Amino acid sequence: MADKHWTTTQLEAFKSLDDFHVAPFHEDMKTTGTPTYIWSVVVDDGLYIRAGYGQKSRWFAAAKQQQAGKIELGGQTYTVNFRWIPETDDETLMTNIDQAYQDKYGAKDQTSTNIMIAKEPDGPRTTTVQILPA
Repeated sequence: MADKHWTTTQLEAFKSLDDFHVAPFHEDMKTTGTPTYIWSVVVDDGLYIRAGYGQKSRWFAAAKQQQAGKIELGGQTYTVNFRWIPETDDETLMTNIDQAYQDKYGAKDQTSTNIMIAKEPDGPRTTTVQILPA
């Protein structure tokens, strides 16, 4: 089955929103954990997030394992699939996501933005996840 994608209208709206909450499913694939506030960016035709605490992040571990959950964004709740993108898979995409974080959040909080885009072992950049509609 092919992945579903966000519409152009949805992606345009998502670009400016800053109220993203992620909640991966538990092992029963029905209930979710407590929604976690997180930064999100849109690059090309994709919606992406990273875990601020890197590989130690509980929501990231659950998203990587369950590959599905719910997000809240722009006052809407969506059931989604999570697609982890290893840092080594596509350096151009990673660089574009880094730039999107810088553009969206750099003026707001440069210190945290620098953490999100740093090339550190097990850091946030290694937890890049694409969010796809289920």
